[in-house]
Amino acid sequence: MKQIVNTPSAPMPIGPYNQCVVFQNMVFVSGQIALDPLTDELVLDNIETETHRVLQNVKAILEAAGSGLDKVIKASVFVKDMNLFSRINAVYAEYFPAEVAPARELVQVAELPKFVNIEISVIAHSA
Repeated sequence: MKQIVNTPSAPMPIGPYNQCVVFQNMVFVSGQIALDPLTDELVLDNIETETHRVLQNVKAILEAAGSGLDKVIKASVFVKDMNLFSRINAVYAEYFPAEVAPARELVQVAELPKFVNIEISVIAHSA
């Protein structure tokens, strides 16, 4: 049976989905953008700040689901500009050190929700 997880520590969904679904010991976190859960405002100062906000949202959802960043096994990163790759990686490495980083793809897309620059979803375990 699947368990739905939504936490006020991360932005509430902006469409017909939930922040997270847990099935058995697998945790599926929906794509997160740089919405501040306290103000509901986008954090778009620069790609570093935006990426930090996205990963803080992911972390909050994982923790609400009984998991954590250290249990992420797969990350999907969507960006509007591949030229930001190294700047995104610098922030990403603060949350996922290379020696324990999850599998990942980073792909450039034409557009993202609310016209942000980055969106990240993850799959983790809770065991």
